[in-house]
Amino acid sequence: MGPLQTNCYVVANEETNEAIIIDAGMHPGELLDKANEYEVQAILLTHAHFDHMGGLEQVRKKTGAPVYIHHAEQEWLTNPALNGSSNWPMIGGPMTTDRAEHEVKDGDLLTFAGFNVQVMETPGHTPGGVSFLIGQELFSGDTLFAHSIGRTDLPGGNYEQLIRSIQEKLLPLPEETRVYPGHGPDTTIGFEKLHNPFIVETLR
Repeated sequence: MGPLQTNCYVVANEETNEAIIIDAGMHPGELLDKANEYEVQAILLTHAHFDHMGGLEQVRKKTGAPVYIHHAEQEWLTNPALNGSSNWPMIGGPMTTDRAEHEVKDGDLLTFAGFNVQVMETPGHTPGGVSFLIGQELFSGDTLFAHSIGRTDLPGGNYEQLIRSIQEKLLPLPEETRVYPGHGPDTTIGFEKLHNPFIVETLR
């Protein structure tokens, strides 16, 4: 979605015709078209950078679903200086949305659309970054990418913290766990252990 090509996901239960949306990027028309096929139970945000919440108000109004975000980034939704949109005037200018209806923390187990969603705090890209584990599928936001990791040079970023999040929370997952990141192609934990230069360096 949007000029930064943010990955947003509709996780659907075809048996119940219900779904979860993970992240709501800018210009969410395609996302809404797909979500329109289901009753959306919740909108989960991996973090509150503008490219992941720029379409949130549209998505929330269209689906009527409540929003969940880590408590450390609740205020980011209403503050363009925190969500970064005020720093990128060339792609749309300051962006705000209403506060999330619910806040999450590490270890929370949420149930929507017949899925159990485990909340994993994975800060480093942002202070309140989280990943969502659904079975053997991990939605990692901007924490872990195929062959790379999230940037840490933006306000609130911390490289050491990000590496620690990956080492302590993500790498212990089964190697077959499929990773759906906030940008770029999907991958697996096992593949990244072998081929991601940031991870390989830490495992030496």
